[in-house]
Amino acid sequence: METAAITSWTLVQEIPIPDDVNELLIDGEQAVAAYKTFRDSAVFTTKRLIVRDAQGMTGKKVEIYSLPYSSINMWSSENAGKLFDVNAELELWTRAGHIKVKLDKKVDIRRLDKILAWAVLKG
Repeated sequence: METAAITSWTLVQEIPIPDDVNELLIDGEQAVAAYKTFRDSAVFTTKRLIVRDAQGMTGKKVEIYSLPYSSINMWSSENAGKLFDVNAELELWTRAGHIKVKLDKKVDIRRLDKILAWAVLKG
């Protein structure tokens, strides 16, 4: 499985949950939080992380990544430092491989930590 593109994900800021994400959810699954990425959005649900990546010049072609929380073996988070370290970082070790997600300083890393802990550890 190719995960190189995943390492380029950067969550810019929390946004309202996009209306059209509901068509991707299964019965009993709910969207919890959504974040703007450079080209589209990432949505944390009660069951998985969904990342939508608009592609091409028009952005009409959309690739959707779906990472079930059940595939996450471990994660780490690193908050942004002071002066030169402006991005926080979230790392996920999964059955699909090692995934890095950069977080803009506007994103609350501890909120994401709590969402992941709740989602991964509840089962």
